[in-house]
Amino acid sequence: MYRSHNCGELNASNINTEVTLAGWVQKSRDKGFMNWVDLRDRYGITQLIFDESRTEKSVFELAKTLGREFVIQVKGTVIEREAKNKNIPTGEIEILVSELTILNTALTPPFTIEDETDGGEDIRMKYRYLDIRRNPVKNSLLFRHKVAMEVRKYLSDLDFCEVETPYLIKSTPEGARDFVVPSRMNEGQFYALPQSPQTFKQLLMVGGMDKYFQIVKCFRDEDLRADRQPEFTQIDCEMAFVEQEDILNVFEGLTRHLLKEIKGIEVEKFPRITYDYAMKTYGNDKPDIRFGMKFGELNEFAQHKEFPVFNAAELVVGIAVPGAGNYTRKEIDGLIDWVKRPQVGASGMVYVKCNEDGTYKSSVDKFYDNDDLANWAKATEANPGDMIFVLSGPANKTRAQLSALRMELATRLGLRKSEEFAPLWVVDFPLLELDEESGRYHAMHHPFTSPKPEDMALLETEPGKVRANAYDMVLNGNEIGGGSIRIHDKATQQLMFKYLGFTEEEAKAQFGFLMDAFQFGAPPHGGLAFGLDRLVAILGGQETIRDFIAFPKNNSGRDVMIDAPAAIDDAQLKELHIKVDLV
Repeated sequence: MYRSHNCGELNASNINTEVTLAGWVQKSRDKGFMNWVDLRDRYGITQLIFDESRTEKSVFELAKTLGREFVIQVKGTVIEREAKNKNIPTGEIEILVSELTILNTALTPPFTIEDETDGGEDIRMKYRYLDIRRNPVKNSLLFRHKVAMEVRKYLSDLDFCEVETPYLIKSTPEGARDFVVPSRMNEGQFYALPQSPQTFKQLLMVGGMDKYFQIVKCFRDEDLRADRQPEFTQIDCEMAFVEQEDILNVFEGLTRHLLKEIKGIEVEKFPRITYDYAMKTYGNDKPDIRFGMKFGELNEFAQHKEFPVFNAAELVVGIAVPGAGNYTRKEIDGLIDWVKRPQVGASGMVYVKCNEDGTYKSSVDKFYDNDDLANWAKATEANPGDMIFVLSGPANKTRAQLSALRMELATRLGLRKSEEFAPLWVVDFPLLELDEESGRYHAMHHPFTSPKPEDMALLETEPGKVRANAYDMVLNGNEIGGGSIRIHDKATQQLMFKYLGFTEEEAKAQFGFLMDAFQFGAPPHGGLAFGLDRLVAILGGQETIRDFIAFPKNNSGRDVMIDAPAAIDDAQLKELHIKVDLV
């Protein structure tokens, strides 16, 4: 063994013990007659001492040659430290070294291996193996492991069975582009990497594995906006002989278990809201409910008052910002400029100051009197001292713009507290959504989602109003999980393919294996998949998922450490019967 103990476990109870340690040199302090070295491994730091009067001369001189990140092994005696460091577990002791072995030298790293490093993100991504030595990244990976183990424990205790599904599968339309893999043995044919194990987990239900889960890699070849990765990890789950309520109870239980075991937080039953309520009240289907600022629709009070902008709008909607009534004109103008940015896209914004004396001051006083503005305040639940911000325009677009403003204001006001957790369920999603360009309906979730039985008749007449047996779990403004009750009979599945625009031949070519399986006794089933990367990041109090992934890719989908993706040589291309045409 290279070590008898790790660098984080020795303390005063070990004084006078002979030990062997191994690790990396964090730093050294050479005082001439005395040399201190901080030795680091995954578990912590232990101080080594080389004393001219007590250490053999050859060992003492060798210690002077140690550089940062050298890999060394030492043998010595645990002694009491004179200048104790109460900030680390090993701060009461140090090792008086008797033997020193340099296991490997090291180049000077391109950034400091410290909690507060001097390395920018690009350089740390290139040298990710060095970045992992830093406590913030190392601890994030250990935290991810802890969450994953708690997931496995909870689900296994409920008789879920972890089953692996294939990575080389058939390309099927699931919303994003597939990554494809050429097959050398099958000329001109391709596998696809799974966007999710959706069809396989349904087949497992047909196979009688009535409680399945898997912590699994998924792949989507899409633009990497909003902190996404081309490969990501799901906690994928499916259950047979269940209804929606059963699914919600099991996975609400899992989330409550994680919050309790990981964060020490007890959460009562999660609130449930419908998709329509979420969109009208918060402007998106993953609302952050750690704070208020609910939308107030103002068409009734703001239109037909000689203000042409509002009169021409499909929707006039506002939010009350707590305590913002003292914003300066410069601050207000800054927010107006913020909503006009291309990323948000508003053409302007109206504001109303709610004065402490019950009066109002707005940017549209020419058109609205105090009674009108009092109605705005009532609709937005504004109090004296608040500020109301109002946007108008096409309904969907305006709600999205106001939602972005709501989140920005909450961030500026410190309302998005990372150690506060507010989970909820969003239910009753639309089954289909219309693509305005093609004029075709697409599945909002995926083609296997079951419609609400009471809405089936609407498929013929008003397909856009059909609700799905679908649900999302939302935590702190992020969708952390989603799923549905699946279609489990061939006739309904064929009907769904019809409304999604598949011909019978196309449906058979893409999903014939699933349709065939349904003829052999498919049970009612449903499931849910959590995004593990996002869940871990939120539980860890972070906004970005990258530090919770060992080797992440950048915004262009590149691994700059190994320089991937990369071209392959002509011989490989020829073997795969592929020609590359970049014209």
